[in-house]
Amino acid sequence: MGSAPSQATRCAVATGRVGAIAAAHPAAAEAGSRILAAGGSAVDAVIAAQAVVCVTMPQAAGLGGDTLMLVRTAAGGVVAIGGTGLSPGQAPDGGFSSTGGGSVTVPGLVDGWLTAHARWGRLELAAVLRPAVDLARAGVRLTAGLYSAVQGQRERLLAGGAEAWPLLQTWTGAGWRQPELADLLEAIAGSGRDAFYGGSMAAAICAAVRGCGGSLDQDDLAAQESLVGRPVSVDWDGGLAHVQPPSSQGVLLAMVLSFLEGDRSGGPPGDHLLVELSEAAFAFRSDCGKGAALLGGSLVVDRERASRRGGPRAYLHTAGVAAADADGMVVSSLVSVFDDFGSAVFVPEGGFVLNNRAAGFTDGNNAPGPGKRPVHTLAPAMLEQSDGSVLALATPGADGQVQTLLQILARIRYGNCSLPAAVAAPRWRSESGALLIEADHPAAADLHRRGHQLREKEAGDAVFGAVVAAGASPAGPFAAADWRRNVARSAR
Repeated sequence: MGSAPSQATRCAVATGRVGAIAAAHPAAAEAGSRILAAGGSAVDAVIAAQAVVCVTMPQAAGLGGDTLMLVRTAAGGVVAIGGTGLSPGQAPDGGFSSTGGGSVTVPGLVDGWLTAHARWGRLELAAVLRPAVDLARAGVRLTAGLYSAVQGQRERLLAGGAEAWPLLQTWTGAGWRQPELADLLEAIAGSGRDAFYGGSMAAAICAAVRGCGGSLDQDDLAAQESLVGRPVSVDWDGGLAHVQPPSSQGVLLAMVLSFLEGDRSGGPPGDHLLVELSEAAFAFRSDCGKGAALLGGSLVVDRERASRRGGPRAYLHTAGVAAADADGMVVSSLVSVFDDFGSAVFVPEGGFVLNNRAAGFTDGNNAPGPGKRPVHTLAPAMLEQSDGSVLALATPGADGQVQTLLQILARIRYGNCSLPAAVAAPRWRSESGALLIEADHPAAADLHRRGHQLREKEAGDAVFGAVVAAGASPAGPFAAADWRRNVARSAR
């Protein structure tokens, strides 16, 4: 949590000549910046930063998790990389769950890295992963946030086999080394997917899952394949807004943007309408697998009074990275294990925990079952603007992601805000029927009058996300970072 942003912070955008990056941790932003300076592409920089996030923020991300990326290539055109996995081909004996072995889906992060790097990497993967390897070997200082997450999840981690993980015996400010993770990152750089999805590491992953009641087997891991395709795209303010296709719920943001683009009611939308639209869109969550076909769905809203229909849930996690290079490549990405420490199932041979993405199953078309991808909360976005510039945006916050990105895009378009001002401005978040709102939000009185059940939170509370932004403009690459949480940006 930070203090309210100063005017200087509101106007802070880093610009560079060879590239720019924003990431969920300062060390990750620095690693990505170094890769850009060494001649790497924006994709190289994102992979390097994501790998450092895995070292420094294991509660939010790791090799046992997933990644989603939108890549705007230097030649133009946007490609979506879905580094996510299926649920096991055989359902667990106790059914799919929200934690433990029954909550684990095939980790997609490593294959997502390899897929993106094979297409757009300029540097050798060993060089790209080197900052993370060196950091894991040398050790990182335990932050108060990570220590707090460990204490909050200690019982789950012990149940998941992490009793010997040195992290559980490390105090705030003390150094913490991860030699097993460093070895695994080096193996991936040298041997590719076989270092993770085959051999001894695949056996170790499956043993950890099955020891905690899950059913993942080595055939499930061997079959992992990232999804590569087109984004879901809608007209927006003279340009195009792109969101991740299924299995992401990014289409919910596209539905709201499409509604606003076609709205002829007169006047800019206020926060009340944005809240109502986001809640209306979340009614379609279980059908997000339909992707662009949902854009024809009708969003029914009351323009005057709060419906309090609820829908968005209270998850908080994930980490974002956005980058741009001098050739015009721009990447928006998120990396996650879902809940704090995911399933809490620990793989000691690699020094990482596995995701609990099966907790994303709901009902209807998103009902739990074997060999399925649950709807993902990860929802990176990208905007191709009418002046030819490109903007990548991403934020953690699970169901808050769509809502945070909507507020930023609306402020830029209707409030004539600059990017940093739009990111710094107070936010709200609809959650389980209530409306969480930062204490200094100027629309609080109006929202209360319209019947919203307000729950005031301190400005900067982690529930409101942590935006990373990067892009390419005629003036060159740029990046901006939220003042919330520990986000940082860098440019070269």
